[in-house]
Amino acid sequence: QVQLVDSGGGVVQAGGSLRLSCAASGRSFSNYCMGWFRRAPGKEREFVATIDWNGDSTKYADSVKGRFTISRDNAKNTVYLQMNSLKPEDTAVYYCAARRTSMAVLATIYDYWGQGTQVTVSS
Repeated sequence: QVQLVDSGGGVVQAGGSLRLSCAASGRSFSNYCMGWFRRAPGKEREFVATIDWNGDSTKYADSVKGRFTISRDNAKNTVYLQMNSLKPEDTAVYYCAARRTSMAVLATIYDYWGQGTQVTVSS
């Protein structure tokens, strides 16, 4: 069992930056691949980024590639999403998620989810 707590959201102007954090409980955090997803108002939940168990491999949605960076610190049981050059279209609730085995872009195959943190980018 893994419990995830998202934090770090807020209101920022376009072009600004935010860093989201996702703190995980349990001793087996390093066994999990982690992902970030987001849901904008009136839209489906969409994949943002994923990272493998030791941080060696990452994957990004085309819409955030070059602007967002996913990373993890297994000693702190935490995964991060550094978001730079934010755009109004990045406004959404952001969720971290965990699954064993391998990285994935499909939300439905993640086992554990954080509660979400709101990111609002003003123009």
